[in-house]
Amino acid sequence: MCGIVGYIGKKDNAIKNIIDGLIRLEYRGYDSAGISYIKDNKIIIKKNTGRVSNLKNSLDFNTKSNIAIGHTRWATHGIANEINSHPHKSGKITIVHNGIIENYDEIKKEFKNVDFKSTTDTEVAAALLDNLYSKYNDMNKTIIEFQKKVKGSYAIALINEDYKDKLYVIKNASPLVLGITDYGNFIGSDMPSILDKAKEFIILDDGEFGELSNSTIKVFDKTGKEIKKNIKKFSGNEEAMEKHGYKHFMLKEIHEQPDVIKKTMDEYVDDDLNNFIKNMPDFNKYKKIHIVACGSAMHAGLIGKNLIEEYANTEVSVEIASEYRYKKNFINKDDLVIVISQSGETADTLAAVDITNKLGVDTLGIINVVDSSIARNSKYVLYTKAGIEVAVATTKAYSSQVALLSLIALKLSNSNLNNKEKIKLLNHIKELPIKMEKILNDDYKDIASKIYNHNDIFFIGRDIDYSLSMEGSLKLKEISYLHSEAYAAGELKHGTISLIDEGTPVIGIVTKKDIASKTLSNIKEVKSRGAYVIILTTDDMEIEKSYYDEIIKVPTTHPLFQSLLSVIPLQLIAYNVALLNNCDIDKPKNLAKSVTVE
Repeated sequence: MCGIVGYIGKKDNAIKNIIDGLIRLEYRGYDSAGISYIKDNKIIIKKNTGRVSNLKNSLDFNTKSNIAIGHTRWATHGIANEINSHPHKSGKITIVHNGIIENYDEIKKEFKNVDFKSTTDTEVAAALLDNLYSKYNDMNKTIIEFQKKVKGSYAIALINEDYKDKLYVIKNASPLVLGITDYGNFIGSDMPSILDKAKEFIILDDGEFGELSNSTIKVFDKTGKEIKKNIKKFSGNEEAMEKHGYKHFMLKEIHEQPDVIKKTMDEYVDDDLNNFIKNMPDFNKYKKIHIVACGSAMHAGLIGKNLIEEYANTEVSVEIASEYRYKKNFINKDDLVIVISQSGETADTLAAVDITNKLGVDTLGIINVVDSSIARNSKYVLYTKAGIEVAVATTKAYSSQVALLSLIALKLSNSNLNNKEKIKLLNHIKELPIKMEKILNDDYKDIASKIYNHNDIFFIGRDIDYSLSMEGSLKLKEISYLHSEAYAAGELKHGTISLIDEGTPVIGIVTKKDIASKTLSNIKEVKSRGAYVIILTTDDMEIEKSYYDEIIKVPTTHPLFQSLLSVIPLQLIAYNVALLNNCDIDKPKNLAKSVTVE
């Protein structure tokens, strides 16, 4: 899995178009890249391990070709090497593929005479397509039968030697968009991959397939019936794909958070006190809320649970999507399932939506990408206003998710607020971007320099501070590759404190006043055992110097929004630790931006 790009058009610059697209897909993370194009009526395949630059340097950009497909791979079946890289060719069929063909091993046994060169499911898919085409001699029939036979997720772009003026695409449970221009048509895993070329696009739904020429796009349903698709126009900001002077996209996106939070709040908060929280469904009809998500989105969900339960007195459960889809779930018709995903394509979260829909339970998606799969399949959608997020490690998208969850808590408690309280909250909301900018004036390099060479780093906190600790720890480990763990502070004495040695960095988060003394007692325990303690707290809280070696103070705001301020130093510490360790910050090893497989 990872990224697909394709082009067929009236211009002979297919190779450049594909490489441009693959470079724009680098933010997803990958371990190899490849391209297939037609030159002098022959299909040429080039692929390399490592960066797209390796592939780019092996190509002759003077080569004239008006049709090509390209791929960046994140290894699922088979190790990361040139043989396993895409494209794969079998007979007359050459394909690139995102997703996982779950029954590929079973299908592979049917082709005992085929000399498979790779260990991938994709080469098996190519062999099956070639076999079906040799049987039917018709691409539509071939694709229909292919979809009947395979199980799993796939976004496939393919070239058939017999139709060198056509590109074919097949889609199921893995995202795929078709871009339209007046000089040709494009294929992309997502809009950013082709955004510099096409502003109009078609989104394929599961089970659909398409035929692209240099001037037409035909889309068919799984029975082969041609269908009319809506052409959409991109309305976002392409400048998000540029660093604008920042060393890394992650740093740029951290600094974009004040603007992101302002845009998010402006969309859902109104100065009209009678319509205080706007553009949201009525949550009061639900007895319980279930939040389902993965990674940082799940951590945002944990913050949401803390806030909704405390301020709205509504029961909330938080589930990891990859577990939710395989466990027995106790949900009722009067419950609400909130699914959170930056990309809107996260495979496990999308599966959770499907489960919920089948049970007839309402779903609400908190999504960053308009018209993404989860957005289209959820009953309600609240779009975050983060814009395109390029760095694999999320920052601004996470914050916008937390912001929306805080507003859901506020909407649920709205009936209990008088106008004076609403005005006070409005002032807090309007001050958030200013306070965020104040925090961003410090880069926290000094603290990063004290901990970057340690093998183990721990984060501790209670209640909402523990939820925040989990995100701080994940941010550090995913981009710096240091071992980091988050623990509920009260659990330390149940075994974890044995891991504390002289000089072990411990970051204690203390922002919740009513339990601050309890967390501080746990911090004192690790300090007495030699830990190097860094406390993150609010500027209205006084803490004795004996508790810490370093202290970070962030501006105080209403507890509903405090996490939006408190997370920023944790993001910047992680960034600077990774910088000191010479890590590839925007594209951490083994990680992908949009996880479209289980």
